[in-house]
Amino acid sequence: MSSLTINDTLALPNSSVRIPRLGFGVYRSSPSVCVQSCLTALQAGYRHIDTAQFYANESQVGEAVKKSGLRRSDIFVTTKILSAGGSVEKSYQKCVDSVSRIDEGTGNNKGYVDLFLIHSPNAGSKARKEMWQALEKLYEEGKARSIGVSNFGVGHIEEMKSYAKVWPPHVNQIELHPWCQQRTAVEYCHKQGIVVEAYSPLVRNYKANDPVLVGLAKKYNKTTAQILIRYCLQKNWVPLPKSDNADRIKQNADVYGFDIAADDMNTLDSLDQGDAGAIVQAVSNS
Repeated sequence: MSSLTINDTLALPNSSVRIPRLGFGVYRSSPSVCVQSCLTALQAGYRHIDTAQFYANESQVGEAVKKSGLRRSDIFVTTKILSAGGSVEKSYQKCVDSVSRIDEGTGNNKGYVDLFLIHSPNAGSKARKEMWQALEKLYEEGKARSIGVSNFGVGHIEEMKSYAKVWPPHVNQIELHPWCQQRTAVEYCHKQGIVVEAYSPLVRNYKANDPVLVGLAKKYNKTTAQILIRYCLQKNWVPLPKSDNADRIKQNADVYGFDIAADDMNTLDSLDQGDAGAIVQAVSNS
């Protein structure tokens, strides 16, 4: 039986910070329900919430953290910057605004986020450099305890060596599930010590009726979502399942106490469709 627990963490490269191995995503969680969804998740044992400027619910995540009754230091909060401001200082200010929305701090305790990511490489190399230098400033000041990237391929991360003071990035968050395994990027990140986070690990429920997945769910007496989350954990990815349904939020945290056997992991591995399996974005590794 697996020794994994909901309290497990992974070490970030060149850092004393550890990231919880199970996260809770809030993409498209509207402000009116986001606070309650986060509180339900925290009550269910999640200690890691993933938001972004683009999601327009950073303030609600911050409100849930305050309302939870948990210590701020016990909850790992991630956010992301999507577009550069036009200068390092302007991008930095956009990030400071995010930190303030999530955690304004109290007294001598400065507000911070645990992880700040560049949301996408798509704006081009100049914007990537500007946003990374803004994140480095945030990191130096302690407003972000770690910094990383999202949707970056091998080439994007290698390019950073030319200007980054902090390298490798602590995290790369990419789309990952059995149909989109992004093996080149994952192998590169693992080799560099970069923690790999899996967004859309539930494939937005598009594969809920897949016969292979349904068969495995029946075999293990689990939901299809539980199989997909467990798969990510056994691949050493950090899954970020999202739901606004209280029962499913709790079910999605109940993924311990069983192992997917090696043969069944291989079966799930065999579903990989490469870039064609992506529902959001496959990274470019060139």
